[in-house]
Amino acid sequence: MATRYWAVSLPVGQSSSPSSLWSRLQESISKQAFDTPLYRFSIPNLRIGTLDSLLALSDDLLKSNNFIEGVSHKIRRQIEELERVSGVVSSSLTVDGVPVDSYLTRFVWDEAKYPTMSPLKDIVDGIQVQVAKIEDDLKVRVSEYSNVRSQLNAINRKQAGSLAVRDLSNLVKPQDIISTEHLTTLLAIVSKYSQKDWLSSYETLTTYVVPRSSKKLHEDSEYVLYTVTLFSRDADNFRAKARERNFQIRDFECNSETQETRKQELEKLMQDQETLKSSLLQWCYTSYGEVFSSWMHFCAVRVFSESILRYGLPPTFLSVVLSPSLKSEKKVRSILEALCSSSNSTYWKTDDDGGVAGFGGEVDAHPYVSFTINLI
Repeated sequence: MATRYWAVSLPVGQSSSPSSLWSRLQESISKQAFDTPLYRFSIPNLRIGTLDSLLALSDDLLKSNNFIEGVSHKIRRQIEELERVSGVVSSSLTVDGVPVDSYLTRFVWDEAKYPTMSPLKDIVDGIQVQVAKIEDDLKVRVSEYSNVRSQLNAINRKQAGSLAVRDLSNLVKPQDIISTEHLTTLLAIVSKYSQKDWLSSYETLTTYVVPRSSKKLHEDSEYVLYTVTLFSRDADNFRAKARERNFQIRDFECNSETQETRKQELEKLMQDQETLKSSLLQWCYTSYGEVFSSWMHFCAVRVFSESILRYGLPPTFLSVVLSPSLKSEKKVRSILEALCSSSNSTYWKTDDDGGVAGFGGEVDAHPYVSFTINLI
């Protein structure tokens, strides 16, 4: 699939016709730039309105195009990200079942959605409103999905992190903990390099520690998890003394109901993530098609309005889309320029120091209307 196209319109001279100009263009491209795909860009006769309205519209065309193109690319990037995390093979994006590049190269105006008798400004405004709504929906849906992912990532970090921060519930068994009216078991996180210090000092950190009660439960690359049993009334004092020796006492509640609740919450989050991910991906597929269709109609309006402003009335021009390779760009430009009238070409030629400001605010040094459509 080509990812970059030129939308071009060429003026039709008084002694010519769109059909004959199309034939000459096809012949020139096939002889001099045969690797350049070339297609007719079928644009209906739209409602022109006044010159002032066209000029006012042209001022907003580039800004509007950048917005619509930007939303299209946002959705495409979101699709790529979702497919990547899902392990889904990248699918061909479509518009009403047609691949996006085919939709562009075989473009047909949707009269039911965009009546040709509507003012051009109404068509452009309608496209912008529709795309803006889709962008707002995208933000809401991505936010919901990202929120669940963040919660799961936080849980996973605790599960995979060091003993200083990770969830200890799957490392501590009920038989490791003593909890009576007078005795309690604390969990100590000790640096691997401080184990000797812990084992030689924990019994004397406070007065009411049960001798030889410390047991090693788990270790990772940095820390070791120990238990220690003492009188409940001495627990706060022990925590303070342990902190002075750089031993961390982790809060922990050995409660089977609590652990089961956490497990259920984790399972629900995982299920919610999969549901939201699947829903978001399907929504993105559909919405990308809607935005792309709107964008191509916008490009058609842009070619039409800029052609009227460039060539005048009545509207007699040939609109096409091409996808030249980088090495063929200069050759294609020269072919297009050669098909324009000599007087028109002279007016639009520039020196090496700069270009001529074209309609919509782009730098346009060509005697024909031309702008780029970047699909990605």
